[in-house]
Amino acid sequence: MNSQELFDRSLKAAPGGVHSPVRGFGSVGGTPVFFNRADGARLFDVSGKDYIDFCQSFGPLILGHRDPDVAAVVRETVETAWTLGACEPWSLELAEFVINAVPWVEKIRFVNSGTEAVMSALRVARAATGRQKILKFDGCYHGHLDSLLVKAGSGLAGESASDSAGIGSDLVNNTLVLPLDDEAAVDELFAREGDQIALLAIEALPANYGLLMQRPEYLQHIVNTARKYGALVLFDEVITGFRVGLQGIAGDLGIAPDLVTYGKILGGGFPVGAYAGRRDLMDQVAPAGPVYQAGTLSANPFGMRAGLATLQKCKTRNVYAVLDERTSSFSSTVADLLNQKSDHQWEALQYASLFWLRSKTDAPVRRVDQIPAGHKERYARFFHALLAAGIYLAPSGYEVGFLSFAHDQAVIDQALDRIASAVASL
Repeated sequence: MNSQELFDRSLKAAPGGVHSPVRGFGSVGGTPVFFNRADGARLFDVSGKDYIDFCQSFGPLILGHRDPDVAAVVRETVETAWTLGACEPWSLELAEFVINAVPWVEKIRFVNSGTEAVMSALRVARAATGRQKILKFDGCYHGHLDSLLVKAGSGLAGESASDSAGIGSDLVNNTLVLPLDDEAAVDELFAREGDQIALLAIEALPANYGLLMQRPEYLQHIVNTARKYGALVLFDEVITGFRVGLQGIAGDLGIAPDLVTYGKILGGGFPVGAYAGRRDLMDQVAPAGPVYQAGTLSANPFGMRAGLATLQKCKTRNVYAVLDERTSSFSSTVADLLNQKSDHQWEALQYASLFWLRSKTDAPVRRVDQIPAGHKERYARFFHALLAAGIYLAPSGYEVGFLSFAHDQAVIDQALDRIASAVASL
């Protein structure tokens, strides 16, 4: 069967035909592609067509699909244990690796998703501070938990509104939302409500609404302000953790958060999440403390062993430096190809192995309201031209792209040939 036939069937079986909204192609239009095989930098659809993949499952596959070294560990795990629901050595080995690599991680708890990790970290922060309110920033995404799936409201600064049906007003009222890149707004909010705020949560490198790179001095200011008022600081590194380096974006910034959340790469392509941080905060968690959190499949052998194999290879093979160079060269070349054809100028924003293509602007884009008008529509045309040429990007202009270690020079050269052909057809 082809993708259209499978999607028609899927519409009858799942909400919108998918199991995560962006997969439905709502942002770009058209019918989602159904894939049934992956290898290295490539995806293969149900009709046998190959695509060079720059989505990489939205980030977890820093080594590419089915990396041979990780695959060997997975095959061994199949013959060893699938899930135990008991103590085992593999989560200890991964925990010790993370603790040794990241100075501000003194203890860590593994869960099953980034959303679960953030939910648990919020519970710890409220217990530790005795406060209820959480501060987040417009343009940052922290999963689909109720208390952070909110957006800025239309009233006074800091008020929030639900970004989804089914979220109670009591949860929304305890979540404060501010724009990014605005020190004065943070100062004003903390002066008014600082003694009620348990936690400031932020993607220090926002990568869920485009790549909104923040000024280091702004990030340091909001961290200092939060601590001045006794609020804890959470860096959500579900995307950036172990993707931009072993110490994540916090390591690049030289800012030590109180709590940090991880996911994606930490599981080597298997479902995983984690929250971590200072020992006194993590010791609030049961059975050491009164904050309850549990999970039947937490620290499953596949995620723990695949994750450790992935991180070890990243460390020993100089993966981060290699990917930084490849991503910079690739993304800038793609922008140049677009600019040879387009009636407006594109630019590539790149940080480590993340990249985002958008219309060129005179000033940096650090906030959602600064994204150029028409970006969604321009990206949709670009996306479908590349899709037809065998290039798979995330099916949304607000998702970033990723390179993996499997994107070697031969793959990149072939990708650029396909992109040049696609751009010529626009």
